[in-house]
Amino acid sequence: MANTPSAKKAVRKIERRTEVNRSRRSRVRTYLRKLEDALATGDATAASAAFKAAEPEIMRAVTKGVIHKNTASRKVSRLAARVKKLSA
Repeated sequence: MANTPSAKKAVRKIERRTEVNRSRRSRVRTYLRKLEDALATGDATAASAAFKAAEPEIMRAVTKGVIHKNTASRKVSRLAARVKKLSA
C-alpha cells in the first residue's frame, strides 16, 4: 500500500488515467466491431465506410498512448487489405 503522500497521489492519478484509457480502448473496440460486422455481411460500401471511421480512431488511440504505434499500423494494414479484398 502507498505510504508517502506522493505515492498516494500517484495512485489517485493512475486511477483517473486508467478510467480514461479504458474508455478509449472500449471506443476503439466498438469501431473495430462495427467494421468486423460490415466485413462479415460482405457489404463493400458499408465496410469501406466503417474502415474510414475506424482508422482515425485507432490512430487517435496511438497518440493518446492507449496502443502502440506498430500495433495500430499492423491492425490498420490488415483491415485495409480485408476491405480491399472485399471490394475487388
